[in-house]
Amino acid sequence: MATSTATGKKRMTQSDVINYFAERTGMKRAQVKQLFEDIANLATTEVKTNGEFVLPGFGKLVRSDRKAREGRNPATGETIQIPAKTTLKFRVGKAMKDSVLPKK
Repeated sequence: MATSTATGKKRMTQSDVINYFAERTGMKRAQVKQLFEDIANLATTEVKTNGEFVLPGFGKLVRSDRKAREGRNPATGETIQIPAKTTLKFRVGKAMKDSVLPKK
């Protein structure tokens, strides 16, 4: 069952995605779920080892380092130091971006 978003359209739940691929491939639901878990584990390993993981047709998951910077406490307006940290970014591939977003 899909849930409703702010626009009123329904989005696919994890269960919907698993059902879709199970029907489409003839695999059992448990096998599809395991496949997604294996992809997630592979992505984790690759990002830790190489700094990025490419998912063909979608884009890539990239480890990124943020520098330390100054910020403001919104409640008091006081200047604070925000420490450096490592984050993850997902960069959408050109083919996916072109197929989803209208051309200007």
